[in-house]
Amino acid sequence: MEQTLQAYKLNQVLQEDMHTIYNALTEQEKEKLRQATVLITGCGGFLGYYFMHFFSHFSEELQIKRIIGLDNFLTGTRDWLEHLVESNPDKIKLRNYDVITDTLEDLPGAEDVNLVIHLASIASPTFYRIYPLETVDANITGLRKLLEFYKDKDLRGFLFFSSSEIYGDPFPEFIPTKEDYRGNVATIGPRACYDEAKRFGETLCYLFAQKYNMPIGVARPFNNYGPGMSINDKRLPADFAKAVVEGRDLEILSDGTPTRTFCYISDAITGYLKVLLHGRFDVFNIGMDKPEMSVKEFAELFNKKGKEIFDYQGKISFQVSQDQEYLTDNPNRRCPDITKAKTLLGYAPKVKVEDGIERYLKFLHHTTPKL
Repeated sequence: MEQTLQAYKLNQVLQEDMHTIYNALTEQEKEKLRQATVLITGCGGFLGYYFMHFFSHFSEELQIKRIIGLDNFLTGTRDWLEHLVESNPDKIKLRNYDVITDTLEDLPGAEDVNLVIHLASIASPTFYRIYPLETVDANITGLRKLLEFYKDKDLRGFLFFSSSEIYGDPFPEFIPTKEDYRGNVATIGPRACYDEAKRFGETLCYLFAQKYNMPIGVARPFNNYGPGMSINDKRLPADFAKAVVEGRDLEILSDGTPTRTFCYISDAITGYLKVLLHGRFDVFNIGMDKPEMSVKEFAELFNKKGKEIFDYQGKISFQVSQDQEYLTDNPNRRCPDITKAKTLLGYAPKVKVEDGIERYLKFLHHTTPKL
């Protein structure tokens, strides 16, 4: 365990990504971060991994006062978080906290928060189908509690993580998908607990911003991947990475033709920070707008980079999931129009998919105990 934690600390890919994110922010955006107290719910998850490392890594440059990380660890992990706290105990405070049942009034330091990042939710379809009510409650009840508590506080920014899933399965004429597309979403079905909770969460944000003039930004992520995504996450990039690490075949549980665009984590976090610091209510797609590639093409890149980094000898195979609802309401295509984020935020994602997969696998090669 100690070797793994030390590897996290020294990992070159992670260090490079932190500086890439920092350098992509404007001086005005950095100024809004200075001397801030940051609250991050769901800090133990994939995106929380980068947010926590970012604020810790630049806590001196930005004169961050405190980073409060909250998680109930239903699906997140805390080993790396504990190591992060040990490396920066004066700035980082980690709390085992449930946004659904616990109260902010009882949370030390909650009154002093300037920036709120609400990540707390289950994002992997495999897991939100196991915990559907918890998924709904984190995105509605948990969000409502945060909004109520901070509606009359002096916030610089409040970031709600929605999802590209709020669009459902867009009709072809709405791909690439703009923020004003109203969606083709099933209210009943295996994905509804996540999709509809995110949609209603956006409505809550809109109402509180309208009534209390809260600086709320809503981000709609499109297929993020990279370091910090656990290989046991059960989403596509994690499944492929896990197969490479374990030397198993890359299994595709469809015919391989559904298409997505994939956004590397450093580009994604840069976009999310820009949404957080925008200063007024708005909704933004955050992701890559090209290339749109098939699941099979995505697997082929993992195969290629796996050979280079892990001496991977597996192959691509097509299987049928034992879960009969695995593909129910699964969008056939997913591609964002990010013109709005480019124009209003100066958002400019740069990492090519092939390079992002290489970085993810290099990170895993350095941090994963050798089998």
